[in-house]
Amino acid sequence: MNPFLKLAKRDAAAVSSAVPGGNAQPVPNVADPAIAAAPSTFRLLMRDPAGAISLTVVILIFVVAVFAPLIAPQGHWSGDMANALKPPGEAGWLGTDSQGRDMVSRLIFGLQTTMLMAVTAVIVGCATGAVIGLAAAYYPPVSGLLMRLMDILLSFPTILFGLAIAAILEPGLWAVVVALSISSVPLMARVVRGAALTVMQQEYIESARALGVSDLHLWRRHLLPNCMSSIMVFVTLRFGQVILLGAALSFIGLGAQPPSAELGSMASEGRTFLFFAPHVSVLPSLLIFIVVLAFNTLGDALRDVLDPKLRS
Repeated sequence: MNPFLKLAKRDAAAVSSAVPGGNAQPVPNVADPAIAAAPSTFRLLMRDPAGAISLTVVILIFVVAVFAPLIAPQGHWSGDMANALKPPGEAGWLGTDSQGRDMVSRLIFGLQTTMLMAVTAVIVGCATGAVIGLAAAYYPPVSGLLMRLMDILLSFPTILFGLAIAAILEPGLWAVVVALSISSVPLMARVVRGAALTVMQQEYIESARALGVSDLHLWRRHLLPNCMSSIMVFVTLRFGQVILLGAALSFIGLGAQPPSAELGSMASEGRTFLFFAPHVSVLPSLLIFIVVLAFNTLGDALRDVLDPKLRS
């Protein structure tokens, strides 16, 4: 007989003899994958009604933004002045704007422009902030200098960044992207630094450094993966903030310029006709509200799923 089987039988007999009555009690197999495996993040997220609905809406938003030319019934520049400011149902599903352009098409292309602005600003700003936050946590000598620089950036409002960049360059979509990217850097750096400092106190980090593991390998295999949950939550919440700030900058004329479709500039354009054609301004404002609410709700749901304390 296999010596490992003999050893297992002997241990089982010892456990049986130690139990009153001599009957062995079933011991759960903690190594069983069916017992040890925890539900995935996606499954936990789908169990939450708010998380499932918000994730569905966010996916739908990205699909509409990516395939806008195929979904929109008309081009966003083509108009008919004879049908200008028509209410919903009279000329198209959602009416027309001041130039006779279909509001459905304008909203779809405006969503595409807004999402392009938000995705670019979040990727550039959060990637830069994540590197700065990791460096500040991993290299204490430069931590003070980097974080004081982040504090300086935090002292300037995003609107002021937009005004300064628009003065240096010119008002337009990319001026808003630059302003939103810069404003995202210090916030991301603070979040990542806080998460990385907690990870740096773990024993396996000290063991890896004692074994001579390179800094790049330590960042890639240990530090960054353990900070990923905080990064994912912040990025999701930041999407909503960036969309709202970008719409505000476009509303005051610093964003995409006419005739380009952008939700903030569309809401600003409709102010003139608010009393007799409110749909021109209300519809893009309502779409901004839905998009921001979806990202904020998804961020809250992700935080609940990824945080073990909140999950329990």
